[in-house]
Amino acid sequence: MNFEEVIIVGSGPCGMSTALELKKHRINPLIIEKGNIVNSIYSYPTHQTFFSSSDKLEIGDMPFISAKHKPVRIEALAYYREVAKRNKLRINAFETVQDISKKDNLFTVKTINQFDEEVFYKTKYVILATGYYDQPNFLNIPGSSLPHVTHYFKEAHPYFNQKVVVIGGKNSAIDTALELYHANADVTLLYRGPDYSKSIKPWILPEFTSLVKHNKVKVAFNANVIEIRSDIIRYEVDQEIIEEPIDFVFAMTGYHPQIELLKKLNVEVDLKSGRPEFNSDTYETNVTNLYVAGVIISGFESNETFIENGRLHGKKIASNIYLDKEKN
Repeated sequence: MNFEEVIIVGSGPCGMSTALELKKHRINPLIIEKGNIVNSIYSYPTHQTFFSSSDKLEIGDMPFISAKHKPVRIEALAYYREVAKRNKLRINAFETVQDISKKDNLFTVKTINQFDEEVFYKTKYVILATGYYDQPNFLNIPGSSLPHVTHYFKEAHPYFNQKVVVIGGKNSAIDTALELYHANADVTLLYRGPDYSKSIKPWILPEFTSLVKHNKVKVAFNANVIEIRSDIIRYEVDQEIIEEPIDFVFAMTGYHPQIELLKKLNVEVDLKSGRPEFNSDTYETNVTNLYVAGVIISGFESNETFIENGRLHGKKIASNIYLDKEKN
């Protein structure tokens, strides 16, 4: 059994930022990460450009200098690697947290490492900074788990001359459809809403609507997907069943936090919003010494918390843990 003073689950920018704030108080936490640092950013599309400017992504008082005002994925990966390296953050990479329980004011954290070995930790403080990108909102329709259906998009080249359907109507769906079009894919976008989402980045919508106007990309609004087969997708629009030929499907239907883990730890979670109960001054949940950081606080409304505001959670968490340690 390993004893750690503080364990942070998740090494995204918010988890790393919390670790850096704790180190300012001479507390050296262990970060446990099932991939490697900023794994969600690594999973972004290869040519992703951030919505935020580079200065809004900085953590640990380390400047983030990028070639353009808004950095791209590869620049962010390099930046966060350098932050972890310079600050000597303790990160157990490729180790997956399987269970967390609490007894006698101590948490037991059970993990599986990259060699499929079980590892157990005892700790007084746990910070959940698990994000949401690893939990897609599944379609739950026949055929949604077929191998040519995915919830993640990396790059468009493999889909040259392929018939591709994109499900969704927000930023990730529009970005995916645009990249696929530029790689000469035959693209159809299906969206259950009646019109384009108001959350779409304003600088990409004009190009996309122009492609639709000139019949270079097909869009169906109020589309309810019914079934996916090996060669077709069936959906309904205004009570009419339509069958569209496909080679691949990108279900860009969003993601959600790990609510089941929160519930198991007896954290009060609003079932409608998915938001955990926490103190906004400390980010401590209703379970003593269990904290939340980053997008997990927003439940199903993931657009409310980004790196640029989630990175600020760590300061309040670290201060509260330090004061609790001093008091006890």
